[in-house]
Amino acid sequence: MPVTNPMPDGSGDMYLGLGVVSAPRYAGADQRRVRLLPVLQGQWSNGVFVSGMNAGWHLSRLPLLEYGPLVSLDPGRDDGGAGASAIGIERAVGEGNLPRLPQVAVLYNAQVLASGNRLNGLPAISRRLQGGAFLHVYLAPTLRLTSSALYGAGNDHDGATFKVGLQAMGWAPAPHHAVTFEGEVALANRRYNQAFFGIDNDQSVNSGNPLYEAHGGWRDARLGARWHWTLAPSWMLVSSVEATRQLGATRTSPLVLRTTGVSVSTALAFRF
Repeated sequence: MPVTNPMPDGSGDMYLGLGVVSAPRYAGADQRRVRLLPVLQGQWSNGVFVSGMNAGWHLSRLPLLEYGPLVSLDPGRDDGGAGASAIGIERAVGEGNLPRLPQVAVLYNAQVLASGNRLNGLPAISRRLQGGAFLHVYLAPTLRLTSSALYGAGNDHDGATFKVGLQAMGWAPAPHHAVTFEGEVALANRRYNQAFFGIDNDQSVNSGNPLYEAHGGWRDARLGARWHWTLAPSWMLVSSVEATRQLGATRTSPLVLRTTGVSVSTALAFRF
């Protein structure tokens, strides 16, 4: 989420632009894809902010504490791993049993393995609007503890996630350059992990993947760095790299072919 800054009443700060992202096709995939994505970032004097797929409202008037309601659009996932997304230039902004499959499913499983896409034959997960809250605490002027909770992901609107992280901000290796380092761990309830990483009986027959029940608990851990380069008063180049490792029940899901994925992005944004 954007950092709360004192702003004159009625004022706002908005960035729009375009970026390119190279990332795994979905969490746990061993194939990558490159996409063009819009950049969206805004903050207003009343505390309202928009950052990529997130929007919220800063309610705190204390300089070392940030909290408020948060809404987020979960991008969902189709059978190719794609989901709607957008870039925010400031973030914070058990083992399955093999079933007895009919011959058609066995043949289809061979096709899945050949294509490298374990999502073939699985239902698409629709994008969902989630609701929740965020809480950030400054441990030092450039060190921030972040946390957020969201509910509503998945086709049944009952997936919940909780994230807690640490951000080290403000390192300036050169004039007009700033680097932020961050680490984060995420937990999810059983409904979320089952929707994105589990395989029920019908899905097993349709896709050829083995049955798998994904319990709640750890979802993943993330380490990343983000570099801001102010090219001009109204132009900014933002690049980032992050590594995400699947944990707990998500790590042993048959859909996860690579437990650690790396994403890189760069985006050019214009400030209004």
